Amino acid sequence: METVRDKIILKILNLLQLMYYQVRLMLVVVCLLGIVFFIRGAVPPMPLELGPQRTVTTINPKMGVHTRLTDEVEPWKIKRTLEMVREMGAPWIVEYFPWAYHESIPGLFNWEHSDLVFDHADRQGLKIIARLGLVPGWARPYDSASSFLPSEHVDDFGDYVQAFVERYGNRVPAIVIWNEPNLALEWGFQPIDPEGYTKLLAVAYTRAKMANPDVVVLGGALAPTLAPPGSEQAMNDLIYLQRMLDAGAGEVMDGVAVHAYGWGFPADDPPDPEVINFRRTELVHQLLVDNGYRNLPIYITEGGWNDHPRWTRAVKPAQRIENTVRAYDLIESWPWAEVGALWAFRYPWPARTYLDYFTFVTPEFEPKPIYFEIQRYSQGEELTQ
Repeated sequence: METVRDKIILKILNLLQLMYYQVRLMLVVVCLLGIVFFIRGAVPPMPLELGPQRTVTTINPKMGVHTRLTDEVEPWKIKRTLEMVREMGAPWIVEYFPWAYHESIPGLFNWEHSDLVFDHADRQGLKIIARLGLVPGWARPYDSASSFLPSEHVDDFGDYVQAFVERYGNRVPAIVIWNEPNLALEWGFQPIDPEGYTKLLAVAYTRAKMANPDVVVLGGALAPTLAPPGSEQAMNDLIYLQRMLDAGAGEVMDGVAVHAYGWGFPADDPPDPEVINFRRTELVHQLLVDNGYRNLPIYITEGGWNDHPRWTRAVKPAQRIENTVRAYDLIESWPWAEVGALWAFRYPWPARTYLDYFTFVTPEFEPKPIYFEIQRYSQGEELTQ
């Protein structure tokens, strides 16, 4: 008769046998992975062909979109994104080139990803406005926001600006220094400081011009906001720009970058200091004129409409198309506006929020109706909606 002791011994033996087979399986998997990694290391992947030189065909040379290739790691997706921008008829893109990504170790720059973006953009006939910012961990306190730049590291940011412009020369016609510095979120959650930003802009301007005197240095990328005086979260963009100019920003920038969102208003809605709409950009231009900087151009580096079905600031898809077409027409008609790059062409992955409804193309490269309508517009064809 089988005793309790025998049953326990049998169970232990079965368990040991199972462990033996599991260990053997793990060893096989490890060996196979080792072979794969060895082969991948020994045989480099085939480079993605750039393809033939292309040009953009469009009736509006000021058309642009803000791409989001910063976190796109697959070369073919970078190539396809830029192909689709060209095919839509937009000759300009704005792209983000974070300092933290390119100089994770002080003094050592990694240009691999940005080279890829520039190479494919060049081949598609696109012009890049480069947005520069995002502080690496070594240049800010531990656990601080990635938008926080201590004063003792401003010159280090200047090093990055100079290195970037030297690297790309005339391939980068314009650079944007920082992003939405009139928002606490984008200013390291410090007190919002137009004068401090102007000092940063002055350093970046000097260093960029040392690398290439012809590069256009843009200040601002101001977020449109009606924040009340004393707000800890934001500063009214018109007040912020006035303080920048009072601090001497007009002498250390070649133009102003602004964000022009329409929210629920039509593109033709008239400008009003108490309203956020697309034509608020005209108020920015008038402020420059009033301060003696009539010849400083404006670059719209973000903007547009959202067609989320439930977001309170959204419009219907057909309204979004109509507003976008009209916005591109307005930009072309404004002699002081150089570019209108609307947000955003495509995300690398779904945001799964209302933000997905700003895009022209899905992460899977499926064009939305607005893509086809803007494509027709760029070719001078009659719209279907």
